[in-house]
Amino acid sequence: MSTPSYMLIMPKARTTSVVFASPHSGRDYPLPFLRSSVLDEQAIRSSEDAYVDKLCEVAPDYGAPLLLANTPRAYVDLNRGPDELDPALIKGLRRVNHNPRVSSGLGVIPRVVAGGRAIYRGKMTLRDAQLRLTDHWHPYHTTLQALLDRSIAMFGETTLIDCHSMPHEAVTNLCRGARRCPEVVLGDRFGASAAPHIVDRVEAAFIRAGFHTARNAPFAGAYMAQHYGRPQRNQHVVQVEIDRALYLNEQTVQPNEHFCEIQSRLAAVIAEIAAIGRCENALAAE
Repeated sequence: MSTPSYMLIMPKARTTSVVFASPHSGRDYPLPFLRSSVLDEQAIRSSEDAYVDKLCEVAPDYGAPLLLANTPRAYVDLNRGPDELDPALIKGLRRVNHNPRVSSGLGVIPRVVAGGRAIYRGKMTLRDAQLRLTDHWHPYHTTLQALLDRSIAMFGETTLIDCHSMPHEAVTNLCRGARRCPEVVLGDRFGASAAPHIVDRVEAAFIRAGFHTARNAPFAGAYMAQHYGRPQRNQHVVQVEIDRALYLNEQTVQPNEHFCEIQSRLAAVIAEIAAIGRCENALAAE
C-alpha cells in the first residue's frame, strides 16, 4: 500500500461520546488500479464523497475522534459488508443470495461507478478481492469498532456520525414539484440504528445552521448504520448525506465558490452534535 487505508485524528482530550467518520472521501487511487480501469481518473472519482473529509475536519477541535478513509470507494467500499462480493466481477465466486446493492454493481468491491459505468475490462480473482479486504476494509473497521468500544467504556454510550455526500440529481429526482429539495438527508434506517431523541437533536443542529433536511429518503443508511447501529445497547448511528452541489463542482470534482461558507456552517453543526455526547453523559450521571 502506498499509504495507510485510513487516517485517524484524535482530539487532544476526548470529551464527547460522538465519533465522526467519512468512509467514502478517500482519494488515494493505486496506480495499478487506474491502469486496469476503462475509465479515466475523473470518471472514477464520480463515486467519491469528495472533500467530505475537509468539511468535517474540525471534529477533533470539539473533543471527538475523526476517522477518514484514504482508500477510494471505487477500490473498496467501506460502507458495505465484507461478504457483499459480486460474482459478476470476481472469478471463482459462488453466486450469493440476492442483494440489490451487489446486483447493481455496488458491492464491497464495486463493479461500476456513478451512472452504472463499468470500472474494469474483465473480472478479477477472488484472491485479489480478498487482499483488498485484508489491506483496506478490515483495518478501517477494526479501528472504527475500537473507537466505538472506547466511547462505551468512557461514557456509557456512543453515537457514530457517518458522513457522506450525495449527487445533486439524487435529491432533485426525488423532490420534483416540491418547493424546496432537502440539502441534508439523515438516515437512521427508520429508527433501527439510532434512538429518536438522538436523531432529533442532530437534525435540529442542521436546521439551526440553515440547512433544509429530510429523513431516510432517498438514503436510509447502509452497512455502517445496519451493522453498528444498536440503540438498545446505547450505540447509535446517524448517516448524514450532504448535497454535493452545495460545495462541489460535480463535473470537475473540485470545491466550488461556496465551499468555505458550507464548511463554516457545518463547523457549527459539528460543534452542536459533539455537545450532544456531553449532554447525554451528564443526563445519564444524574
